[in-house]
Parts: sequence; structure tokens; C-alpha cells
Amino acid sequence: MSSAIDFRAVDIIFGTDKERAAALPLLDAGRTRGEILEQTGAVLGCAGCDLTVERGEISVLMGLSGSGKSTLLRAVNRLNKVARGDVLVHDGDWQANVVTCSEGELRKIRRECVAMVFQQFALLPWRTVAENVGFGLELSGFPAKQRAERVMAQLELVHLEDWAGKYAHELSGGMQQRVGLARAFATEAPILLMDEPFSALDPLIRTKLQDELLELQERLKKTILFVSHDLEEALKIGNRISIMDGGRIVQTGAPEDIVLKPGTDYVREFISNVNPLSVLTAWNVMRDARDLEAAGEGWLWLDRRRTTRFKLDDKMLVVAAERDEKPAIWVSCDKIETLPEDRPKVYWAHAGTPLKTVMHAMHQSHTAPVAVFDDASRFLGAIGIRDVLKSVLRR
Repeated sequence: MSSAIDFRAVDIIFGTDKERAAALPLLDAGRTRGEILEQTGAVLGCAGCDLTVERGEISVLMGLSGSGKSTLLRAVNRLNKVARGDVLVHDGDWQANVVTCSEGELRKIRRECVAMVFQQFALLPWRTVAENVGFGLELSGFPAKQRAERVMAQLELVHLEDWAGKYAHELSGGMQQRVGLARAFATEAPILLMDEPFSALDPLIRTKLQDELLELQERLKKTILFVSHDLEEALKIGNRISIMDGGRIVQTGAPEDIVLKPGTDYVREFISNVNPLSVLTAWNVMRDARDLEAAGEGWLWLDRRRTTRFKLDDKMLVVAAERDEKPAIWVSCDKIETLPEDRPKVYWAHAGTPLKTVMHAMHQSHTAPVAVFDDASRFLGAIGIRDVLKSVLRR
């Protein structure tokens, strides 16, 4: 992968030129936001922020209100001015530093490279849905016929093609946010900035839009920098999460790393009430194949009750599988309800299969063990009911 956005030692300070100049030495001396405000009148937005957002990933900025997450996001298209540091935006082989680029380069970034989805929808009430979606294209001078074609394609993408002639007040909150998404997609910009786009919505609508965003991302492969104050939301949609506090990034990592390996007391407290099932996968709870009990030459027991065993070749591929001393058929944890009940089964999952899915399979199979495989069908390990309980209760 290659980077789409690079934040390098970014400082953002709000105030007059004199206040900002006075604040920088205090920032370098390690003063807090409150101390800088008291001594200079300047407000520290972000301090020393280093972050790389890879192409095609969803990177989530998390934190409490005032932590600096929206401030940092708005530096990408220079809605917030950077006091020090660099913000590099990449588009194929082209790149520009938002902090120092020319006005022409900034226009290119805003028109072609970056699109933004706001929390409050920001729809123009006197324009129809189609006119709102095509607004950015209209400003860019797109011909009317091409604009109409692209607008309709984006409305179909978010399932609003039948609402093209309606106005914002005729749409629900969730539908209005879909219009905002379609407007951002219409520019075909490779980078989306999403500033708490679902936080104003009811929980059920928010969950549905999160699911729809993930489905769209599977198809479109956009680079998304997403701001949220909802940790469950961040864990659900983010490929990586950055926790911010007082304008600083205190930890960045994959969702499971944030929850399972908090780097500071602040992060530990921040994630203390998270349901571990939100992030745990088969890989996090399985017992390694090397730790399983032998069950004869080339055979391994998957569980301590000795109900299920595998015979493996020297490449860790399964050549035979038995449950209750009978040859067993294979069942994916995702498809447990589609096969006959009268045959012994071996349930299996990939390393990244959510633990929720594994547990559902165990429940349906009366606590049978689940085998874990990599993408090359090599046997990695097994999960028993004790492994699940130990992992969940420990967290």
C-alpha cells in the first residue's frame, strides 16, 4: 500500500499572529493546552501530529469533544491553517503539501482530490436532491448532460434515484446523509473526509448507514479519514484508529490493538467499557496447532473432550477429519444453518472471522470446537468453549 495523506509534525494554533507566535515556544516546552491559553490567549488545536493514511483504508480519528480530531481532519483541505508541519496529499503520482502549495494546487486538491461529508448534511434547501448532488460538479464547470448522468449514477449507488426531484425537507435524516455521500462521491475524488457524519442520527439509522458505508467501501475503495466520538463505531468501520487527547495523537493502531494493547492509561480508560466481541477474532482466542494434544500418528485433537480430530500432512493441510469417530463434513461458521443435521460436522473459520460468528457456530453445534485456517487452507489452531470464555472474561 502507499499513502494518500501524510501528517508530519502538524501543529495547529488558533489566535492572532502574535498569539500564535507566542504559543509555539510554550508548545515546544511541553506546556498544556490550558497553560498556553492562559499565557498567550491562543488555543492549541493540534500538537505534533504524525499520521499516515494509506490508500483505500478507513482511518478513524477518535477522541472526546475538543480533543482535536476535527481540527486535524480540516487541515487536509486547508479549512484549518497549519502553524507548523506538513500535510501531504497524494493523487496517483501527483502530490502537494497543503501547507505550502499554490492557490492552483489547493483548488486541485479541493476539486479533484478531496471531498467532504459533514455532520449536519449541509444540503441547500432550495435545490432538489439531484441539484445538491451535482452542485460541486456545477461549480467545476461540468457540462449539464454529463453532470446529470453522473448524478443519477451516484443516486443509484445510495438507493435514492427515485428521490432525485425531491427537496431536503421531504427526506428523513438518514436519506439526507445519503445525499451528502452521493454529493461527495459525484466528484470522484479518491479521498473522503467524513466529520462525524452519522452522529446526528438515531442509533438504528446510524447503524444502517455504517453498514452501507462499509458495503460502498468494498466496491469503491476510497481513502476515508473519518472523525467519530463513538468508539463502537470506530471499531466497526475503521481499518486503523488514532486516539487523540488534548490535541495530540496518543495511540494509533488496528482496532484490536487499541482494545487489546492500550498504550497509555488514558487509552486504557477510554476503551474500558468496550464490548470485547466488537473486535476479537478467531485469531485472538485460538489455541495454536502446536499446542494441541496428539491423537495418533499425524492426528491432533481439536478439543479437550476429544470429540473432534484432524489428520495433517507436512504442510499443515487437513487430509482427514473426524467427529465422534465418524468422517465429518466441513461447515463454514458463516453457513451453519444451511446444512443437514444428521451428519457429523467440523466447523471452521478464517483467522479474521469475528468471534461473534464463531460463538454462534458453537451455540448451534452444542459447543463443538471450531478449526481456524489461513487463506492458503493451512490449519492454524482451534477454538473451544473454554478458550472463548477465558478470552472474554479476561477482558
